[in-house]
Amino acid sequence: MPAESLALLAVRPDGIYLDATSGLGGHTALIAQQLETGTVIANDRDLLSIEKARQNTEAWKDRIRFHHGSFCTLAEVIAGGAQGQFDGILADLGVSRYQLTDPQRGFSFMSDGPLDMRMDQSTGMTAADLVNYTDEKTLADLIYQFGEERRARKVARAIVRARPIRSTLHLADVVLRVVPRTGHLHPATKTFQALRMQINQESGQLDCLLQIAPDLLKKGGRMVVISFQSYDDKKVKERFKVLGRDGIATILTKHPLQPSEEETRRNPAARSAKLRALALN
Repeated sequence: MPAESLALLAVRPDGIYLDATSGLGGHTALIAQQLETGTVIANDRDLLSIEKARQNTEAWKDRIRFHHGSFCTLAEVIAGGAQGQFDGILADLGVSRYQLTDPQRGFSFMSDGPLDMRMDQSTGMTAADLVNYTDEKTLADLIYQFGEERRARKVARAIVRARPIRSTLHLADVVLRVVPRTGHLHPATKTFQALRMQINQESGQLDCLLQIAPDLLKKGGRMVVISFQSYDDKKVKERFKVLGRDGIATILTKHPLQPSEEETRRNPAARSAKLRALALN
């Protein structure tokens, strides 16, 4: 939803903006194109994505500064003098297409690769560590909580019995044995989602962003968040509701915006996206 995102950000030519999830630089470029003397800080946890974003946004490099870090490290941006600095913050919480299509990153079961799933490959445990060394109950709980997988106990039991899990396709095959095919989703989708969220501590990271965002924004500054999972959207909705109730911000989207039929035809991955926005009072 690029047009909707930019409209709600209300980009000013001299403004300062934060693209909290720059990925390959798509939204960063759209913001930079509307700037004259302004700046957009492009943040991402993935160093490889940042390098690709630099290449993709070369034409506007004088308007862009890159920052490598998670949402929780944005506190460092405040410590560096960014408190109340931004006219707008954009956070697209989806996994980038680059991460999904590179087999070596381990996010997808569309082709075989190592079970990694780390957005920041310089730190932390891998998905292989998680599935091979976590006890069955803990594994079931996280698959149920983050993947909303009703057969989480069966999946966890199957994973433990099949250890050692060697690769993405091996894991997908194990899940396929206990989760039947229904609808358009591959049976392993929810399990992979849950493992990715746990590996990258996505729930806690989103909490950090939602907590710190009001301190980063100027008065009248806007925040736009695009979620792809109901778990994330619920967090955004509840935090926005609190900020609105306490008079800290005004919610700009009474109901979440969703992609048009035309956009979902062009990009089926966008079909579950929900966009919410607010302005700081």
